[in-house]
Amino acid sequence: MEKIMEDRLAIAEVVQNWAVWRDAGDWERFRTVWHDDGWMSATWFQGPAEQFIAVSKAGFEKGVNILHFLGGISVDVAGDRAISQCKMTISQRGPLEGETVDVVCTGRFYDFFARRNGVWKIVRRQPIYEKDRLDPLNPQSGLTLEANLLMSFPEGYRHLAYLQTKLGFKIKMDMPQLKGPVVQALYARGKLWLEGAESPFDAPPVPSGIPAN
Repeated sequence: MEKIMEDRLAIAEVVQNWAVWRDAGDWERFRTVWHDDGWMSATWFQGPAEQFIAVSKAGFEKGVNILHFLGGISVDVAGDRAISQCKMTISQRGPLEGETVDVVCTGRFYDFFARRNGVWKIVRRQPIYEKDRLDPLNPQSGLTLEANLLMSFPEGYRHLAYLQTKLGFKIKMDMPQLKGPVVQALYARGKLWLEGAESPFDAPPVPSGIPAN
């Protein structure tokens, strides 16, 4: 039990370092939380961790304002594998129709961890998007959103997707949310990862029409 607690603490530290170093633009230390084959998924990006670092750095330098705040964490450890779930909020500030707005999205970071050469690092990070909201900074704002565009996005990250689309990002439309077959497929992959699956993308077959995430 003591060893598992040590592992959980080490993993929790990596999760916290991810948020602190990424939001601070500390790219060299941010790189150390990932294994070489690390993979990042977000509404606006899906790809290798090294590429995510590069595009995040470029956005940071251009003034893209995306911040993260972490809450409770739960870690399941099985040998040299682990699954971490951490409550989080994603906060993005940006211009929209002549106003400055904040979007806050609540969800979880669902992380596939591996211990290699004695060190825990992230192999795959997949956010789960639960709910969000958009607020103009000006309390007297008359900002009106395009209803059809807004409603075209998944409920769990609707406002985040709206703002990011207006900022020029291409949004992935089938990300895991609080409920539904996509998040259930993610949980199935997490279970297989703990059981020794070769890849964090391995999963039992899913019914036709359900996206693979």
